[in-house]
Amino acid sequence: MAERPKLTLEYLSALLFERQLLSAEQRAVVLTRGKVQEARLSAGSQAAGRRLHKGGETPSPAQVLASFNFETPGGNGRILSEDAITEVLADFLNIPYLKIDPLRLDLDVVTSHIPRPFALKHLIVPVAIGDNELTIAVADPFNDEVLQDFAVAHRIKIKRVLSSCSDIQKILREFYGFRASVAAAEADSSSTIDLGNLEQLFKLKGEHELEGNDRHVISAVDFLLSYAFDQKASDIHIEPKREKCLIRFRLDGLLHNIHLLPKPLHAPIVSRIKILSRMDLAEKRRPQDGRIKTSHSNKEVELRVSTVPTAFGEKVVIRIFDPDILFQELDSIGFYAREYALYNSFIHRPNGIILVTGPTGSGKTTTLYSTLRNLSSPEVNIVTIEDPIEMVMEEFNQISVQQSIGVTFGNILRTVLRQDPDIVMVGEIRDEETAENAVQAALTGHLVLSTLHTNDSPSSIARLLDLGVPSYLIKATIVGIIAQRLLRRICPHCKVPRELSEEQLRYLQISESSLTVYEGEGCKECRGTGYKGRTGIFEVLELNDRIKAVVSDKIDVASLIQVAEQDGFLSLRQLAIRKMIEGITTYDEVISITG
Repeated sequence: MAERPKLTLEYLSALLFERQLLSAEQRAVVLTRGKVQEARLSAGSQAAGRRLHKGGETPSPAQVLASFNFETPGGNGRILSEDAITEVLADFLNIPYLKIDPLRLDLDVVTSHIPRPFALKHLIVPVAIGDNELTIAVADPFNDEVLQDFAVAHRIKIKRVLSSCSDIQKILREFYGFRASVAAAEADSSSTIDLGNLEQLFKLKGEHELEGNDRHVISAVDFLLSYAFDQKASDIHIEPKREKCLIRFRLDGLLHNIHLLPKPLHAPIVSRIKILSRMDLAEKRRPQDGRIKTSHSNKEVELRVSTVPTAFGEKVVIRIFDPDILFQELDSIGFYAREYALYNSFIHRPNGIILVTGPTGSGKTTTLYSTLRNLSSPEVNIVTIEDPIEMVMEEFNQISVQQSIGVTFGNILRTVLRQDPDIVMVGEIRDEETAENAVQAALTGHLVLSTLHTNDSPSSIARLLDLGVPSYLIKATIVGIIAQRLLRRICPHCKVPRELSEEQLRYLQISESSLTVYEGEGCKECRGTGYKGRTGIFEVLELNDRIKAVVSDKIDVASLIQVAEQDGFLSLRQLAIRKMIEGITTYDEVISITG
């Protein structure tokens, strides 16, 4: 009887060498230094407090191989990752390969069929169920006996798929940990009367409310936040429903359903978040705002928390501010050369007003914070007035608007001008008082950056006129205006070409008879969406002498745009089309974002 093969470095390196994904020299390095690399990874996992493999210490051969960060032969720059190694192994053994997407997994399916210790010991995780067949992801394709014994014991068919060891470990940590916390918290709580639920049926039973500092609820919230950070979510929505509590994440601008929790856990989870963000626990009838500062992967993360009462209880939205996203180099966020040169000239003026416009979620905060970081130096006094402060930074003097005690944008701006500022950032110009004070600040030698809610940059001038700013003051103070949007990028892993139809070309007012663009088919890397990441488009209007000549108290925005176009002005639609032609985004995204 042939000896059952084992998943070893020798076995994997031989397979990759045969498939021309590993050179002879690279394979020699693996065989020579493999044990040392394995020991180093094992020591690192112990220091991080993680359980990796059967003994809780030994990394898998694929993890060891991937840690060398080899480039595949051929000079294509592709790194031999653990996912790539696992996919090659699955193809060789004729086993379906699965890139585990946590957002597509059902918490009950993952955690209800296999006990956590058993799953950790053998590195297996259920990923789907149907027609009396349980699909189980495995890290070791040669560990057949475990699955056979499980199938016999539970009288269920087993379908095996191969996934990377790292993906399985991540799911086992996050899903089992979250499920254990939720189950324990649910067991400790009895039925609760939710005074915020307009449809709550009162039952005549003894009831008590689970306190927000209960250890199981603490664990559940910690797992939830960690999961959101790992998925690079920008927002967490905790929404009470009639029978359940829905958890959703916003990823690349779109909301995704993540978990459905038992309704009795909604109140204690909200209480825990309120405690962390220093809100009033007893107040459930009025909206509240708070913030949490925490850390993830050795970097600080700011969370802005908002609660609002709804028909079924308090809804919580947590906005996540990751420093890596909030502070970027200005030339890397999507500007084209002309627009970047103009904006760069605006922000280096000694005085004047620069306006950044766009709807909520268009990236205005990232643009402003990145700009302030770019301008920050020991010689410059930067003061920001925000509602609320998005992220606390030592380089700036940040002031929070507090309407309840009369600290508004307008009156605090008057005070700030007596603080000897060089640069002032006003969170938003939303009323006549703020607009007047911003103009006065610019006239007295300060550089003012602010936001305005308008659809494009030319209409911002009409908006300022509506706020009571005379046209002569607009011409004297406004340096430039930018309008921006965020477009989803096409996933590079499933990018395919296609031709635009005649109707689509006409709709975009493109004169060519045919045009090849790109779209994403949907793959494991982009969770089937066809998109991965986002980029900005920036419509930049400079108030030069030609533009100032057409600015009046009864401005014609269309005429202003015609004059601006003579200087090379490009609208948001034109910029989005350019991104589409360059293969960065899709036709659908152009239409969706630019109307």
